[in-house]
Amino acid sequence: MTTSVDRTSVPAVPAVPAETAESPEIPAEADRHRAPGLLDGALHAELTPEGCDLGYWFRAVPEGTLGGHPMGRSPDVTVPEHMLREGPLRQAVMQELAFRSMAEEKAARAISHLVAHAPDLAGMDFYTTQLMDEARHAYAFRGHLLELGVLEADVEGTMEDLAGPDRDAVLTPLEEFGLEVLRDGRDYIGGVITLTVLVEGVLAPTAELSERKWRPFDPAAAEIERAAGIDEIRHLSVGTTIVRRHLRRYPRERDRIAALIERGTRLWAQLPVQDLTFRREQLYQQGLEQHRDLAGDYEVWPGRRLVDTTAEERMRTAAEWAHTTQRARLADMGLTP
Repeated sequence: MTTSVDRTSVPAVPAVPAETAESPEIPAEADRHRAPGLLDGALHAELTPEGCDLGYWFRAVPEGTLGGHPMGRSPDVTVPEHMLREGPLRQAVMQELAFRSMAEEKAARAISHLVAHAPDLAGMDFYTTQLMDEARHAYAFRGHLLELGVLEADVEGTMEDLAGPDRDAVLTPLEEFGLEVLRDGRDYIGGVITLTVLVEGVLAPTAELSERKWRPFDPAAAEIERAAGIDEIRHLSVGTTIVRRHLRRYPRERDRIAALIERGTRLWAQLPVQDLTFRREQLYQQGLEQHRDLAGDYEVWPGRRLVDTTAEERMRTAAEWAHTTQRARLADMGLTP
């Protein structure tokens, strides 16, 4: 769908070069070698629940997106030695992945209500696959903590230490908002909006930045993020299609949905997300300064070397990406902001 939103302000990242022959049975948007970057896909992909059913998922995701690896990364990509030593880079990635794992776990649990209240089989089947995706993301992010040296017996306690307070401050209020809509209100479309616009639509640019910034330092983490991002393209696109169809069928719902988005936006503004992100970006900045040689001339986005960026600039850029992505998705839904 063509909109008036300027989609050129978010730079695309080329797909990872193919290392094996392309499979004609795997759609391009799900193929780990051919899929676009998360931001580009989130802005341009047009997918439907019928087209992304259980058959699609079993055909495209395990082999196409994950390449047969449950964490979604190449087995021959090892964790670099510098990431196994205590320091700001290791601390930054561990805090980030612990928080992300907690967020994905909460998403998986909430999506069970979308499965339960889906009004048709296409929606039920699609959100069943998304529930599996989010649970796998939580598993993969948690699994990388093990690769970084956390003992399996200690992983839950370590995650609690790393991200428990941030979960309580940010994720728990979002979860309560979502469950009020989904579980208590049994509002399927409201739940799709909450997930697509107020959660994934806001967090997707942060995930894209994460993949880009970890590539020079922790390529295994970047590959895990890449696989999760390919899933998120599908989630954002199909969620948009579901809402757009609903509004075309029930145009009187527009004001109610707009009010829900406004409530959710006000909640986001009250959460300490910026403080949380800035703390992590400061840690990352310290590590970046320590390991400038590893980053070299790598560009985190076209024309901008990673080593020349600051914590504030990366946060500002991710916020701009989030604004562009959210506006585009709202316009595609028929909810022009």
